[in-house]
Amino acid sequence: MAASGRSVVIDIRTRRAGTERGPEIPDGQDPLLRTVYGEILRDERLDQDRTLDDVARAVGMSKQYLSEVERGRKEPSSEMLHSVCDALGLPIEHLLTRAVRRITASRRISTHRPSGTPRVELLAA
Repeated sequence: MAASGRSVVIDIRTRRAGTERGPEIPDGQDPLLRTVYGEILRDERLDQDRTLDDVARAVGMSKQYLSEVERGRKEPSSEMLHSVCDALGLPIEHLLTRAVRRITASRRISTHRPSGTPRVELLAA
């Protein structure tokens, strides 16, 4: 807790060499589920130091399609999500749980932020 009694939220997406991952969500808007799934899959892939090509080959899809999924531009089927999760060794229920946490955190932050306060996102999951 901060000295003022307000919670402090830390964005741990920057844990890799100071680089940010994932697009910012505009105030008042819930992120699309495909965007949240994509961010989680990309974070997991990067945490494992794997390339798009490596994971795409393991799944049997093009690396361009996987890139679009990770950027939230494509709506993958449940079968495709399951295949990518399997290739990453990520149980599908962990993907779902992490997505719920990110969406909930995004809502909580955007609804409880006093005006004029900089937006901070919690994307740890």
